[in-house]
This record gives sequence, structure tokens and C-alpha cells, in this order.
Amino acid sequence: MNSSLYDVWWRDGDQSMEDSHQAHWRRVLDFIPETNLRGRRILDFGCNQGGFLRLLYERSPFAEAVGTDLAIGSIEVANARKGELPIQYIATAHPEQLGQRFDIAFSLAVLYLLDDLSEHARKMKACLKPGGIYYATYADYPRNPSFPRIRERINASSAQPMQSYSLDEIAAAFFEAGFDVGVRRMKPTDFVQLSASDSWYGSVADQLQYAYEKAYIFRFSTKD
Repeated sequence: MNSSLYDVWWRDGDQSMEDSHQAHWRRVLDFIPETNLRGRRILDFGCNQGGFLRLLYERSPFAEAVGTDLAIGSIEVANARKGELPIQYIATAHPEQLGQRFDIAFSLAVLYLLDDLSEHARKMKACLKPGGIYYATYADYPRNPSFPRIRERINASSAQPMQSYSLDEIAAAFFEAGFDVGVRRMKPTDFVQLSASDSWYGSVADQLQYAYEKAYIFRFSTKD
């Protein structure tokens, strides 16, 4: 990922992005085994306007958390919204330089924006305590028939270009950094909500393929 800071990630406004990711965040929390975060220190890499950490604290209060992002304007919004929550939001691409180590880290719908997975894996390893866990979601869009349409829309509106990694490439980067690697599909447990004006997928079948086959959550764990 280019480490240069910018105002917002999504040119149409980062609030629309936060609104659209609410359901994704809630699904993530249903797929991870850590339900009691008391005493834990949390990192959200690519936090945007900070909504995930606020939701996480509502679900399971933690000791403290840091959210990082390249979008200065979004970080300002995140800090304005945190109230008295034990969260700090920082505009940086280098959480490993903060002098803090975390029990659990998250990056949700971020991996596809990184131009160097190996560098990112090393950074995240440096951020975690021994025995720490890093959860990262990834949509395997390159294997979806609507990929050209999705890539065109993201590249037209995003401050970062879209990458097209395979699952093998992601796993290899984290194995190389010394992580244990696990992954699972994030299959729906309810109806997949459709939209009459959906501009991401060329067909309902493509949307269902993503939902049931191409939505993944990785679990990267460090040694104790």
C-alpha cells in the first residue's frame, strides 16, 4: 500500500462506505471465537471512520484499542465520534512504529488494497504480542465473473488501486512472516439481501457466488 496520507479513501465519501460495511462487521464478529475481550488490546488496520472498533466495544468491551488509516479526514471523524471509549485513531501506514503491541488485530476488506503482502505480514507480526491473533477478511473477486466490473468501480473511486491476490498468495506471505495460517468461508446464515440498483455484480448469480464461495476470513496466529 502506498504510505502517503490522503483525505478520504472513497471519493464519493467514506460515510457511505462505513454504512455499507456494517453488516460485514457484524458477520465477522459471528465468525471469531474470541467473545470476551476484557483486558485485551486491539488494533484495527485500515479503520476508516472507526465504526468497527465502536461496534466491537459495544459487543465486547476491551481494555484499549488503536485504529489506523491513511485517510486523514476519516481519522478526524473517527476521533470525533469515539466519545469516552478507550480508543485512539491515528493517521499512519506504520502501526508497528507506534511502540505498542496488541493481543488481537483486524483488517476488514483491506488486503485487496495492499501492494506488498509480505511487507504487510511483517508489519503485523511486529504489532502483535506473542500468541497474538490477526483476523483479515478477503473477497476473492478475481475468481468472480463480475470481477472486471468490480475492479473498474473500485479503481474509479478508491484512493488505492485494487490488487488481485489468490488465496495461495495471501497464505504464502504470512507463512513467510512466521504466522500459523487458518481460513474459512464466511457463508451466509440468512437470506442474501439483493438491491434493484446494485452496481457491483452483473447478475444475482455472481452475488450469490461471492456470498457463498468467495468471502473469506483469515486467522493469522503468532507463536506463544
